[in-house]
Amino acid sequence: METQTPSPRVRRDRTHYLYLAVIAAVAAGIAVGLLFPDVAVQLKPIGDGFVKLIKMMIAPVIFCTIVLGIGSIRQAAKVGRVGGLALGYFLVMSTVALAIGLLVGNIIHPGAGLHLNDAIAAAGQKQVGATAKEGASEYFLGIIPDTLFSSLTSNDTLQAVLVALLVGFAVQALGRRGEPALRAIELTQRIVFRILAMIMWLAPIGAFGAISAVVGATGVDALKSLAQIMLGFYVTCAIFVFVVLATILWLVARVNILLLLRYLAREFLLILSTSSSESALPRLIAKMEHLGVSKPVVGITVPTGYSFNLDGTAIYLTMASLFIAEAMGDPLSIGEQISLLVFMVIASKGAAGITGAGLATLAGGLQSHRPELVDGVGLIVGIDRFMSEARALTNFAGNAVATVVIGTWTREIDRVRVTAVLAGDFPFDESTMLDDDAAGPSTPAPDGAAGPSAPGPDGAAGPSAPAPDGAAGPSGPAEGGALATAAASPDAADRTPPPSRSSSAPDA
Repeated sequence: METQTPSPRVRRDRTHYLYLAVIAAVAAGIAVGLLFPDVAVQLKPIGDGFVKLIKMMIAPVIFCTIVLGIGSIRQAAKVGRVGGLALGYFLVMSTVALAIGLLVGNIIHPGAGLHLNDAIAAAGQKQVGATAKEGASEYFLGIIPDTLFSSLTSNDTLQAVLVALLVGFAVQALGRRGEPALRAIELTQRIVFRILAMIMWLAPIGAFGAISAVVGATGVDALKSLAQIMLGFYVTCAIFVFVVLATILWLVARVNILLLLRYLAREFLLILSTSSSESALPRLIAKMEHLGVSKPVVGITVPTGYSFNLDGTAIYLTMASLFIAEAMGDPLSIGEQISLLVFMVIASKGAAGITGAGLATLAGGLQSHRPELVDGVGLIVGIDRFMSEARALTNFAGNAVATVVIGTWTREIDRVRVTAVLAGDFPFDESTMLDDDAAGPSTPAPDGAAGPSAPGPDGAAGPSAPAPDGAAGPSGPAEGGALATAAASPDAADRTPPPSRSSSAPDA
């Protein structure tokens, strides 16, 4: 008698309900902020607490990602090539963002007709008082942590990147002797992402507290009076994302930006509720690796982009400066616009993940170049939180596009996998944020690196060739595969394995 093979059990994605709850929490927060503003303002610590939980995980995520990415390749020159391309791309895109902000600002003339009073002037001076004066030497010295391990606790992205690069190159220089360290970091990465997945279940509570406090403190009247600059800024950011970034992404990688944004929809919702692009940084790293971009490219491009690829912040500084100058009846000349805004973009590095940092950077830049305009910063204090939403969303979209573009230029992306993931054939695992059962590599990268051909840590091929018995791990011995299998989720076998990132070469 012929027996039927039972069909595999399909896991339900319960996180779908989580993000529906986030949407409901945002709507409820707006209602509470409008109806009970005094109560809503007191809910701010709830939102702040959630953001702090997310930021607590950023340094470990960056450290694990960069060390695994660099430690898995055998040629240090590849890291330099990826980093050089990324920094060059960031510089060009920041310039383009500045130009678009200047163009739109000079067309719509935001701020004309507004008047400055004593209360507004005091608010502007307060922002200057909160801005520390920091020169170039202090900035670069600040990248160096006090100790090797303090970089993981200082909440400074650039310090975490520096230490991770040093550790990655050290592990790479050890060769096969460094493979046990890579296996330990792989398991650490799995634990970190598991904790992050647990924290995400608090997102509805955090979103409710954050939105309630913002709406309660701002009020409807302030939004109406400054609607022009807000609308102009939102439109400018939309033009940058859906025209400039979309064109670059299609010409370089042949990827539709609407599909990429849909793939990252939950991250955009998280940013919208917290007003900080850094709250989605760990998930962006995980999703870009799942998409098919190699670990070295993701590990270098994403964390670096969060400090140097601030497209939304560049647009904000441009339009806010023009707005303040127009409102105070002292418009900036073209030469003044360029010199002031280039200075502020340089000064804004590292402020992408901090809500309100753009306002402080704006005040500090005006103080150093045009002190008479500083009082006008108070004009936008009331709406800065809402403009921060668009800033963060634009910064995040720019870094996602940059990762795909750099991966394509360096031939460190699996285009077949990209197509399948964006089509929804292989959904992202929300429970672990890692590919548990990714198929093994079939064609190594040209330089012997385990680039796009090396999928996620669990059950996936590690930095070097797999063991004869097919076990996956950095060194390939059986115990490496056993460790990865033990770390995998119990029902990993019930999931359909995603396609292998089989080749780092682009499509013909």
